[in-house]
Amino acid sequence: MVDILKYIEAKKRLSPKEKAGQLFMPAAFINDTEEEILEIEKLIKEHHVGSLCFFHSRASAATNFEGKKKIVKNEDSFETLQKLIQRYQKVAKYPLLIAIDAEWGLSMRIENTPQYPYAITLGALKDNENLIFKIGQHIAKDCKAAGVHWNLAPCVDLNSNPNNPVIGYRSFGADKVKVAKKASAFVRGTQSEGVLTSIKHFPGHGDTATDSHLDLPLIDKPKQELVLNELYPFQKLIEEGIDSIMIGHLSVPALANGATVSSSVSKDIIKGVLRDQMGYDGVVISDALNMHAVSKDFPIKGELEWLAFDAGNDVLCFAENVREGIETILQNATEAQIEESFERIWSLKTKALRTNSSSELTDSSDLNRRIAEKSITLYKGDEAKIADFRKTNFCTLTLKRNSDEDNSDSIKRLEIIKSEVANEKSVLLLLTPPQSKPTNTFGFLQQEIIFISNLLRTKNVVLYLFGNPYVLKHINIDNAVAVVIVYQNFKVFQDVAVQHFLGNLKAVGKLPVNI
Repeated sequence: MVDILKYIEAKKRLSPKEKAGQLFMPAAFINDTEEEILEIEKLIKEHHVGSLCFFHSRASAATNFEGKKKIVKNEDSFETLQKLIQRYQKVAKYPLLIAIDAEWGLSMRIENTPQYPYAITLGALKDNENLIFKIGQHIAKDCKAAGVHWNLAPCVDLNSNPNNPVIGYRSFGADKVKVAKKASAFVRGTQSEGVLTSIKHFPGHGDTATDSHLDLPLIDKPKQELVLNELYPFQKLIEEGIDSIMIGHLSVPALANGATVSSSVSKDIIKGVLRDQMGYDGVVISDALNMHAVSKDFPIKGELEWLAFDAGNDVLCFAENVREGIETILQNATEAQIEESFERIWSLKTKALRTNSSSELTDSSDLNRRIAEKSITLYKGDEAKIADFRKTNFCTLTLKRNSDEDNSDSIKRLEIIKSEVANEKSVLLLLTPPQSKPTNTFGFLQQEIIFISNLLRTKNVVLYLFGNPYVLKHINIDNAVAVVIVYQNFKVFQDVAVQHFLGNLKAVGKLPVNI
């Protein structure tokens, strides 16, 4: 437990270099080698970084954009995370602010920890913000159990582009008012446990078809349209009081006086739109500076860090050039500029360090079941048609495959399935997409898409979809008896789907996106 009075007093003793170090949030990795851990300890000791952001491993999706490295599994990831946080805190002259992306729980980064539903599932809830509040609360408790102060969530991007490769299921939906309300409930639940949040990705990453991990997305909309839609949830939450806002790597010329630079290095967008026009005076954090949307354009070490800071970012997330970044900032920034960001960060850190830690992870089962019952959505058909279908001599077909399964094996199994259902007239199809992201048709093989579409066209089919509803863009459901969207493939969601099919539960959810 931090002695908060000593910590507040320490603020007076920081040198200009130490204050500049507080701006930096390098990445830390749960599955690092001892050599890599020692390098991070050296970074903390020598440069007095203010915070760390934890990721699963150096081969995980957030760092291994092209997927060339094999992801290491670690059944003890949670305990490893706890020990690493304690170890890094011990070598820090000033307490570190520990951050993580836990949009649907620590499981977003850590195995064997509670997983809660994706935002798109919460978006299907009608007037059940209390459940979303509890989600924020539960995830915050898990963060505290790990030693994490700052959950870099939720996304308030509007889910308006079905081909979005990086947001999609991470958004509450397409309706700006509902997104704002649901995000507010999540934030309030998190704040109730004393954990910090960060709404993202300003000025709105929803309407893009480019992954900013790989390249810079362009949003070519007029300013008035952006203000009315994309900026709306950010404005509403600013008015309610939030801890921080994360800036996305997005080119939005209408907000940057016609410039096509990334929002994360644009003074017009951060200082002009966000601070001056929208009245936000809290902490601004950059999206990860290792992302190719910006990193590939600034080969000189320290240049990107300086430009991001000069544009208005107070915290430089996933900064890869800490030493050079500190030196460049000290050379170029005014004392007042550094002091302003330092004051914001120190104040946020003081708030976080006042929070008592917790020791146990939450139990997700009961809350997930309640959400499953309230989110399940009857997209096509009606309850009566499903009741009539139950009286037929139907067969049940489960299509579920891991995305890393060998294609030849999948095709062989598909041929067996075809022969098994060839003479069936009615099929209850339980469909789980191989992946949640839309890239490569959600991981489906083309042969699988053709088979599913033919099945729906030629037989009486009731379809239960345990995954991203945008999958329905790729199959023709015109002849389906009924289509029910379950959103998740957790066991409790499967159990609720069974109860719905048996007629013991009505589907009361509402699809939060347009297909």
